[in-house]
Amino acid sequence: MKLYTILLFTCLIFLFGCAEKTKEVEKHDFQNYNKDLPTIGLIAYDGVLMTEVTAPLDVFAKKDTSGNKLFNVVIIAKTLKPIITEDGLKIIPDVTFNTTPDLKALFVPSAYDMFAQIHNNELVDFIKKQNRNTDYIVSNCGGAQLIGIAGIAEGKKIVTWIGGGVQLQKDYPNLLVQNDSVVSFIQDGKFSSSNGNLATYISSLELLEKLTSKEHRKFVESYLYLDRLQNWSK
Repeated sequence: MKLYTILLFTCLIFLFGCAEKTKEVEKHDFQNYNKDLPTIGLIAYDGVLMTEVTAPLDVFAKKDTSGNKLFNVVIIAKTLKPIITEDGLKIIPDVTFNTTPDLKALFVPSAYDMFAQIHNNELVDFIKKQNRNTDYIVSNCGGAQLIGIAGIAEGKKIVTWIGGGVQLQKDYPNLLVQNDSVVSFIQDGKFSSSNGNLATYISSLELLEKLTSKEHRKFVESYLYLDRLQNWSK
């Protein structure tokens, strides 16, 4: 009887601990989330290129000239464990594939080696699901491969990393792959794409203008000192 009581007590502790852990995951408190604002989702995974997560975060997290927040920006991963980028930056996700709130737009980034990502069925299925629910999908650099394998942008114009377009077209012949040697950004319907890396700022700012105004875009650009970057040799 004593052994039975000990085992019962141990099971109750284990079950309570699991319930509390699940509760913590479900209630993961991403910073200042406002259900009344549109939400921008940024996919992240180990080996992701840092700027393809930080650039849209940098752009969409900026407040307007009156100090008002305009968007929620959430980082999405398979689990809430820290992500290690290609550059070694540690990123803590806000939500998982299963706890992602309704999104206005989804950003799909890349890694130098996309093999693991295009064979990640959970990730590909998540992108397919979000394509049904979001107004905009943005791919940067090799993220175009995930768009291709998801089969969500057939017949749409897309661009990838500089030098990757020929192989992308071979792998996904139903995409209208643009000449990446001259095209930095392209939009076709709900889909837009860029060469990635710092060009991710282009795709982010273009979508920002579409969702807000040209004036707000210019404000954010001035906040980021992009004019200094464009004219740094003068």
